[in-house]
Amino acid sequence: MIRLLLCLGLIAVLSGCVGKPSLDDAALSDREFNLEQFFDGRVTASGQFQDVFGTVRRRFDVEVTGTWDGETLRLVEDFVYEDGSTEQRIWSLQKTGPETWRGRAPGVIGEAFGEERGDTFNWQYEIDLPVPDGTLRVRFDDWMWMLSDTRVLNRAYMKRFGVDIGEVIIVFDKQP
Repeated sequence: MIRLLLCLGLIAVLSGCVGKPSLDDAALSDREFNLEQFFDGRVTASGQFQDVFGTVRRRFDVEVTGTWDGETLRLVEDFVYEDGSTEQRIWSLQKTGPETWRGRAPGVIGEAFGEERGDTFNWQYEIDLPVPDGTLRVRFDDWMWMLSDTRVLNRAYMKRFGVDIGEVIIVFDKQP
């Protein structure tokens, strides 16, 4: 039992040492991330979840249909997982300032908050995430980088009880 606790403590300490992005990081391009512009319309994506040890645990494709009415960005995300299961998440996002956002979706605890800066968008929220055998409450620190006018790279760090449990990597492609 003591070994297990020591092992878990070591994992928690090591996972806290991993470097994470910051909105203060130097910009690598002169692009300006405009969430409502990129996600207005049809966007396709592919991604995967990998645990804290780097093992890929789940892969998926997602179709995103976005509508921007000048105040609210509505995102309908239709996920198809490699095992054939599906999930739909519908986000309602409001722009709260020139570069800030808040949003809600079923399963999200309270509100999500985000900020655009240069070619980067950071989004943070807690969610009851559906998993094959129920739900798992996790905290997302979600980062998006605009690689081109039609492509965004997304890396989301996941924590449970304050401990890193893995990350999600997604590539979004804006469709004509």
